[in-house]
Amino acid sequence: MSESFTKGMARNIYYGGSVFFFLIFLALTFHTTKEMPKRDHRENITEAVERGKALWEENNCIGCHTLIGEGAYFAPELGNVYNRRGGADGFKPFFNGWMKSQPLNIPGRRQMPNFHLTDQEIDDLAEFLKWTSELDDNNWPPNIEG
Repeated sequence: MSESFTKGMARNIYYGGSVFFFLIFLALTFHTTKEMPKRDHRENITEAVERGKALWEENNCIGCHTLIGEGAYFAPELGNVYNRRGGADGFKPFFNGWMKSQPLNIPGRRQMPNFHLTDQEIDDLAEFLKWTSELDDNNWPPNIEG
């Protein structure tokens, strides 16, 4: 091997590396397009879930809460709130009472505003949070309390 690094050697490393990483990119793209349908969750979207997501966006819930790790960290993660607050049996009554009792006015605690949602809107938001709890989130959040 030559003791000097030539332009030809640099060019070969550049082109060889470019081809290598382009092939890696293609392989990862192919793998993703093959795996994503297995993780697809769209067949479970109901009209209530759609209305709940619209309420989530209209009230800027992500401005305080995180959902599957995305959003603000002012208030708790809500990706697993359905499971940690009662699941199928207890979540909706809990959530309805929680939303109607806000703000709690406990000194030294962050306050959630009362959005004055109807029972139907609270139920729709609960359906959206139930739907998000069923997503394959790779065990996020790392602890049960979000």
